[in-house]
Amino acid sequence: MMKTCLTPGSIGVKANQMETIEFAHAFGFEAAQPYGEELMSLPIDEVKRKLSEYKLEWGQGGLGVDFRKDDDTFATGLKALPPVAAALRKAGATRIGTWIAPSHDSLPYLANLRQHSRRLREVGKIYADHGIQMGLEYVGPKTLWSARRFPFIHTMAEVRELLGEIALPNVGIVMDSWHWYTSGESVADLKTLNKKEVICIDLNDAPSGIPIDLQIDSQREIPLATGVIDLSGFLNTLQAIGCDAPIRCEPFNAALRARPREEILGIVAESMRRAMALVKV
Repeated sequence: MMKTCLTPGSIGVKANQMETIEFAHAFGFEAAQPYGEELMSLPIDEVKRKLSEYKLEWGQGGLGVDFRKDDDTFATGLKALPPVAAALRKAGATRIGTWIAPSHDSLPYLANLRQHSRRLREVGKIYADHGIQMGLEYVGPKTLWSARRFPFIHTMAEVRELLGEIALPNVGIVMDSWHWYTSGESVADLKTLNKKEVICIDLNDAPSGIPIDLQIDSQREIPLATGVIDLSGFLNTLQAIGCDAPIRCEPFNAALRARPREEILGIVAESMRRAMALVKV
């Protein structure tokens, strides 16, 4: 069963680990984002006790290593990753996710694919050693994949090709309603997935009156704000395949982020409740 997850940064709220757990409980979310680096210095038993008291689960954490820059930056991040993964596992968190840049200034598609598969395989192996699943998110808007010299992964089919190159059973997809919509995909595409492929879910709506190819990634809406994206079809298809991934709101909406944080949390929580009410149990 999909669980609503509070990921504060994705809605413009600043919160540490314990605040995230408290906010998730107070506003009716079912899961909270784990912060791997912060968990390294927290009393894990106390964190787990608080989760249990509030009947919360862990949602998805961040990747914890920068794989998009030069080799030295990646190597430094990779070396520091095992203790972060160990802290996540000790706390009971089992899912992390990241996004794939859909274009590049200098790397053609095949060279970029090789670099991504090599680097992310190394990251995936570390997480596999700690029993953690890793989700990869394709980024769909044409305004992004056409913005630099060489287009890269921006569809479900392409991210599955990357998964095939990585070839690790703990690596799958972050399925985002925004990118599903902006890549021109449909319910039929979702039906090709199996539940093990879907590691995490992001939920958004799109501004109305804008053609798909002109949608801007940083100008999204909260779920059900406009009805442009078929969230009923999206959610019910994922439900039908048995998906049990955590599901968060990630609107990147400037007007929402300008509000006080308690107001943001209340708006997003209500939006997520309304969206999940679309799911036919």
